[in-house]
Amino acid sequence: MKAISKRSTLLGEIQIPGSKSQTIRAVLLATLAKGTSIIHNPLPSSDGLSAYAAATLLGATIMAENNTWRVVGTGGQLKAPSDVINTANSGTTTSFVTGICSLIDGYAVVTGDEQIRSRPVRAHVDALCQLGAKGFLTRPDSDCPPLVMGGRIHGGECYVPGSNSQHVSGILVPAALIAKGETVTIHVADPKETSYVQLTIDWMKKFGVTAEVSADHKTYTVKGGQHYKACECFVSGDWSGVAFPLVAAVCTKSAVVIKGVDFSDPQGDKRVVAILQEMGAHIDCDETHGCLHVHGGYPLHGITIDMADIPDALPALAVAACYASGTTTFTTIAHIRQKESDRVAVMTEELQKCGATVSFTEEKMTIVGGKALHGSVIDCHKDHRIAMAMTVCGMYADGEMYIDNAECANVSFPDFYDLLRLSGADISIR
Repeated sequence: MKAISKRSTLLGEIQIPGSKSQTIRAVLLATLAKGTSIIHNPLPSSDGLSAYAAATLLGATIMAENNTWRVVGTGGQLKAPSDVINTANSGTTTSFVTGICSLIDGYAVVTGDEQIRSRPVRAHVDALCQLGAKGFLTRPDSDCPPLVMGGRIHGGECYVPGSNSQHVSGILVPAALIAKGETVTIHVADPKETSYVQLTIDWMKKFGVTAEVSADHKTYTVKGGQHYKACECFVSGDWSGVAFPLVAAVCTKSAVVIKGVDFSDPQGDKRVVAILQEMGAHIDCDETHGCLHVHGGYPLHGITIDMADIPDALPALAVAACYASGTTTFTTIAHIRQKESDRVAVMTEELQKCGATVSFTEEKMTIVGGKALHGSVIDCHKDHRIAMAMTVCGMYADGEMYIDNAECANVSFPDFYDLLRLSGADISIR
């Protein structure tokens, strides 16, 4: 599928879908819980459905109807899956399922699509093995899935680099179900994306389980003998998804209300609002009604942005940086190069095609903005955030922006193109 984006503006209201990150956590924790959990407003994106499928293979029974998933959990008594767990394109599902499979009696094979099979997981597997799990990678010359994982983990200490928060979360979740009287301590060398780990801890708490974290985020402690309990929960709007219509509105003469956001959500990407405001954007936050009122087309200026906790926001913010006058510098970017694509290199290449001045080193990415851009043929590398960001870029560039493999937006934002078109965006699909 190809999306063609042209210069246009937005007007009206945009309802943000449920959070991919929260949906995955909710359904997998419900799988570990005893009883029936009710999840309202789950996101049935391809990543969400990957978690749904994995949960059923591990023994959960799920009924989906009326924007609700009803999950009958296993009470921690997981079954060894009868088939390979294929997580498709979902890195979050891969990490959480890898950890959860350290609780089963038997083994599970975990793999995914081409991108997942190129994302390193050896540090995660090694950490689980330090706690007693039986796991290994299937290719001796690769640090990436496919992998085999079995149980059972016990108390002890393990070590992870920290550049991928999902690996930390993938240990926290099963650690609560080890034997009573035992404790798991996770040592993190260089914590990144810590807001996502906090999101995991908050969702664990919804299901009746606690974990402790040090002030510097370098040590996590989980006591064993706990039990996940079924609950009724609501998946709030996806702050990672908010970034794209928000940047589209800010960089064009738009007037929109973005609905469905939760300002108390710990997800780091809500900082995108404050970043754009610092750059000069006119955004009013209505915390009572969960809305953003955006008045676009005003001048922006470059700033320095630390990306340690908001890796998913780089593609959208890079588009805003091209619109802004002056220099925008993105720091702490190394971990962003191991997502669905090397987002630093890919955004640099694709924006340069459009006439932008972009460069990067190991430590930072620099964009000198304020110059006119033109449309181009975009290779999004099957990365949903690249596809959406470059679609937004086309809304203020000259000519037409052609995005190949645009359907990959379904990973996190299934109705992205339709929602923008309903609000006035000139986007066609071929």
